Amino acid sequence: MATAAADLRVKEPEIDPIDVSLKELYTEDRFEEPFRQLRKHAPIQFVPDSHFGPYWSVSTYKPIQHIEALPKLFSSSWKYGGISIAFDSDKPLENEIRQPMFIAMDPPNHTAQRRTVAPSFGPSEVADMKAEVQQRTAELLDSLPIGEPFDWVEKVSIELTTGMLAKLFDFPWEQRHKLTEWSDYGGDVELIRSPEGLILRNEKLQEMGMAFAELWQQRLANPGKDLISVMLKSDAMKDMSPEEFIGNLILLIVGGNDTTRNSMSGYAYGLSQFPEERAKLEADPSLIPNAVQELIRWQTPLAHMRRTVEEDTDMFGPLMKKGDKVVLWYISANRDEEIFDDGEVIKVDRANARRHLSFGYGIHRCVGARVAELQLHTLLEEMAKRRLRVNVLGEPERVPACFVHGYKHMQVELSHY
Repeated sequence: MATAAADLRVKEPEIDPIDVSLKELYTEDRFEEPFRQLRKHAPIQFVPDSHFGPYWSVSTYKPIQHIEALPKLFSSSWKYGGISIAFDSDKPLENEIRQPMFIAMDPPNHTAQRRTVAPSFGPSEVADMKAEVQQRTAELLDSLPIGEPFDWVEKVSIELTTGMLAKLFDFPWEQRHKLTEWSDYGGDVELIRSPEGLILRNEKLQEMGMAFAELWQQRLANPGKDLISVMLKSDAMKDMSPEEFIGNLILLIVGGNDTTRNSMSGYAYGLSQFPEERAKLEADPSLIPNAVQELIRWQTPLAHMRRTVEEDTDMFGPLMKKGDKVVLWYISANRDEEIFDDGEVIKVDRANARRHLSFGYGIHRCVGARVAELQLHTLLEEMAKRRLRVNVLGEPERVPACFVHGYKHMQVELSHY
């Protein structure tokens, strides 16, 4: 490990700090050039001032991978601010409630709680979901108008992912769109930095907690195979505090919603930007499994993960001090020229598309990755069966934040090819 780290040491940055946490870079879809400059001149750079306070910016693939492999040195703990850039390590915001969740824990607590949830997303469990996912996807596509404008995010991406979440939790079907609302509040890092926004977020998450607490009581009396029943049967999770319960719900809902939802929207938008690649996929549906990985790489639905330094280290050259915030920009690593040739371009037959870091790396790799892949694969498969093409009618409205990298609205029209 020491030898590998020595290979990753960087010189003093050749450029002034670039704050890539600015929401405008993502709202206006102009993040690629700043990251290109960082990868070339300052792959590990200290940013002394930002909307979220000082942080270390890590923008290339190999250092991110290395940091992810050292959880004892680079902590994910909620006690230090957790997994997003939003919270400070040692200065809680006014009205801030820090929610424990297993992705924002270090071993051994992380290990025990992840081990509880992981079997629900195993290969056989995901295989059992396939028929129902196909049925719901087919029914939805058959209900959409051909040649008439509609909002792809609302009608397709949200509907499919919210339906899957409702099934995983056995959540009341008629109230399923609450899951989308709670997910949006849970993952909004910009909202967190506003005192009024933080209060509103807390209110929405308390509303979510109360709804799920009621389901918890129902499952105590009548357990099933859903995620709530799995948690309450587990020694590691059955005695969670209210904060921990809400935290894990945020994790599972945001993780289960945003990754898939924004990859589905990225599929529609991305292939419209690269029509030759879209034609290649339409001509050869056998490329769908690889195209799924490539679209997830290109979209990178969660732009970053954050770690906190546990002890002073000069592993990469510059001195990172205990308590420093380290932001791992997956969205940049997935375009790293050393790993992905022409990484800013979609190539549906890219040979190493599967090497993307969109699901993370190491002990915190996304536990629900297989479910996300199944949903996106099924959507592409069902579109191909119907020979349907998504035509984007204008620039989408994007999520104004540096954490969830996605789309709020996107007008499209379907046609046959």
